[in-house]
Amino acid sequence: MVLSLEDYHAIEEIMLPKELYQKIQKFHFRTRFMANDLFAGQYESAFKGRGMEFAEVREYLPGDDVRGIDWNVSARFGHPYVKVFHEERELTVTLLIDLSGSNLFGTRKRFKREVIAEIAGILSFAAIRTNDKVGAILFSSEVNRYIPPAKGVAHVWRMIKEIFTYSPPSLGTDIASALEFLNKVVKRHSICFVVSDFQLPYFDDRFEKPLRMASKKHDLTAIRVMDPAEKELPKVGRIRIQDPETGDILAINTQDRQIRRRWEEMQHQNEVQFMQALVKSKVDLVDLSTNASVVEPLTAYFRRRENRR
Repeated sequence: MVLSLEDYHAIEEIMLPKELYQKIQKFHFRTRFMANDLFAGQYESAFKGRGMEFAEVREYLPGDDVRGIDWNVSARFGHPYVKVFHEERELTVTLLIDLSGSNLFGTRKRFKREVIAEIAGILSFAAIRTNDKVGAILFSSEVNRYIPPAKGVAHVWRMIKEIFTYSPPSLGTDIASALEFLNKVVKRHSICFVVSDFQLPYFDDRFEKPLRMASKKHDLTAIRVMDPAEKELPKVGRIRIQDPETGDILAINTQDRQIRRRWEEMQHQNEVQFMQALVKSKVDLVDLSTNASVVEPLTAYFRRRENRR
């Protein structure tokens, strides 16, 4: 039995707390609107089909490319005919969604996990709007859920709901495991997005090797979601901070110049390693922030891809 979107809404409204259901529903409608109105045509232009499929022959018209003339048909009817091809459009989009503890953080408008859900919704609706399939790999310190590619609004609703409601047994981050899972499970070429804050202590071969493999096999893009407080330590005096993934608590004095300098150096070193890993693997990067709209960075990304063709 295939459930409609209305069936899913009826079931979820009963099973989920009212506030959470309304929040998911709001995100569902908002991301669907953004995909259909703000990004209409941009996704399709940025991601072309896998090739050209023969459709028919028709009579030659002035201006047609002579290289498209079907000489056999033209000889049979005594005047020129050309072959017509249609783009084989259907693609598969795979989203690798980071549900680790560091994404349950935000000092401005929203948590990083909410931005991750928003971008996942936009990309999913953009995909199904052009009749592409979309699936997801949800991960933290391991791969937690795999949602096989499918079409339809009800399928996107399920994915958004999973991002909001799923609580991984561990809050750590292992992007390498998610990439290895992608390389093993998704056999055919796919448009892949790794949506994460990429908060790793270092980017070594454990991360780079599966990244390179995934980039060779698939069309891979990294979407990084950050909060302004992560780039620069705010001056708020003595504070206690807790690592959301390990639970470790550290007391620091944010007024201390040495501590602030060490923090900036650590962030800079991490940024250099991350960018080097992406460049080596030829992976595009889209940067998003918890205190800004996703529209401008995503629009710029689609334009870059379109201009590259």
